[in-house]
Amino acid sequence: MSENTTRSRGEMVPFMLNGAEVLADPTWNLLEAIKFYGIDIPTLCYDEGLSPYGACRLCTVEVGSGDKTKLVASCVHPVKEGLEVHTHTKRVIKARKMILELLIARCPSSKKLQDMAALFELNEVRFKPLNYDCILCGLCVRMCEEQMGAKAIGFTGRGTKRYITTPFDMTSEECRKCGACMYICPVCELRCQGPQADTTLCSGCINTEPICVEEYDEAMCYMVPCLSCMKGPEDVNKNNK
Repeated sequence: MSENTTRSRGEMVPFMLNGAEVLADPTWNLLEAIKFYGIDIPTLCYDEGLSPYGACRLCTVEVGSGDKTKLVASCVHPVKEGLEVHTHTKRVIKARKMILELLIARCPSSKKLQDMAALFELNEVRFKPLNYDCILCGLCVRMCEEQMGAKAIGFTGRGTKRYITTPFDMTSEECRKCGACMYICPVCELRCQGPQADTTLCSGCINTEPICVEEYDEAMCYMVPCLSCMKGPEDVNKNNK
C-alpha cells in the first residue's frame, strides 16, 4: 500500500510551493494542488472532467532543491509530503515556451495555441510549420470514452505516424455524432486570420512576461497578466531595494 493511499482518508500532507509550506489532499496531483492555491498553470491536454494524460507537458513545474531538480508534468505527478515545487522559475518558463513553439509549428492555425503564444510572449517559431490539424493531446479520445461512453475513436500508429481515427479507419457504429470531440478539441477553432494566415505567429493579443524572472530567476508573483510589466525594469529594481 502506497503512502498516499494510507493518507487518503482526509489527512492533508505538507509540501513546499514556491517557498511557502502548504497542505494538500494526498489524492490530488500537483496541478490540482497548485490550482487550489490560486496559481495559474498553463494546460492544454488537461480537463477536470477527464483522466490526466500528461501529453502536452505545458503544465511543467520544477521539483526538488539545489542542484537536484527536475521538470515534471504536474497533472500526472502525485502530491507527496516534503516535496519542493516551483511553478515559475526561469527554467520552467523556458521549457513551456519551447513546448509551445513546437505545438505552434505543428498546428499554427489553432486560435487556442495562438492565444497561449501571446500570453507567453512567444515572438518566434524556429521550426518549419507543418499545418497539421491535430496535436495528439488525447482530449477527444478521453471525452468520447469517459464522458460519452462510446469509445468510437482512438490512437493508432506510433511516433510520427501516430494519429486519431475510428477502428480500422471505417465509419464507427458507436459514434453518436454528438460533437463532444470537436467541442473539447483545442485546434478546431481557427485563429482570427483564418487557415491561410501569412505568418506562423499572430502576436495580435501579445501579453508581457514577468520581467522579474531575469532579475531573480523566478517570478515574484503569479498574476496573469504581470502588472509589473507596466513599469520599467528600473522601477522594479528600485521598489525591491
